[in-house]
Amino acid sequence: MLTLAKAALERATGRRPLEGRSAIVTGSTSGIGLGIAEALARAGAAVMLNGFGDPMQIEETRTALADANDVDVAYDGADMSDAAAIRRLAERASARFGQVDIVVNNAGIQHVAPIAEFPPAKWDAILAIDLSSAFHLIQATFEPMRQRGFGRIVNIASAHGLIASPFKSAYVAAKHGLVGLTKVVALEGAESGITCNAICPGYVWTPLVEKQIDDQAKSHGIGRDEVIRDVFLKNQPTRRFASVEEMGALTVFLCGEEASSITGTALPVDGGWTAH
Repeated sequence: MLTLAKAALERATGRRPLEGRSAIVTGSTSGIGLGIAEALARAGAAVMLNGFGDPMQIEETRTALADANDVDVAYDGADMSDAAAIRRLAERASARFGQVDIVVNNAGIQHVAPIAEFPPAKWDAILAIDLSSAFHLIQATFEPMRQRGFGRIVNIASAHGLIASPFKSAYVAAKHGLVGLTKVVALEGAESGITCNAICPGYVWTPLVEKQIDDQAKSHGIGRDEVIRDVFLKNQPTRRFASVEEMGALTVFLCGEEASSITGTALPVDGGWTAH
């Protein structure tokens, strides 16, 4: 109800900074990606959702997002490990909205294992979805952005794009690569009105994280509070999870006119984790 009221107020007062823009947000049927899609829609952007999940639930989400914000919201289930499917996603979004102004590369998967035991297939899948998918979608949308003289690309990296942790070789490699890709795209788009930035979250409160807390508590025989304090938030000095709303608000800012000179950055949203 609060979201509906806020969206109505923003429409009534004309304070919608992304009115008339259109966006693709990968991995946006839940968690951080959905939070970003919601924020972009509230700011007035048309949004192409992407991701996996129950078809009926995805359609309910799509409809609710469109109705609450009076914007066009579509869905495409493109497989982010398939380069051809990613190109088709860009084509369908452009055909639906007329153009793609904003790309948010959020799709990602994770696997944790020692390097000596890390399954090669998992390595390949993580690199494909967490890194290569961003390249393919940027490549498919960059030239039209350049020709129009405007584009906003936001890559959802991680604190692990800046630092490392044991047992996460593929994820850390992919996120470091995503930060590097961000810098290259920023340089190539700098004179064409295109910005490219990476957001580097620490732990963000999502349904997936909540499930992991419960699983860890059961497997270690300790309470939820201990898991949160001693496992998840051990390295975050604020001792609190970031929220999907924070990720959405930062993305909206980076996609607006006020952020035109912010490009090539990797912005930690990690409660001070990478300040150590």
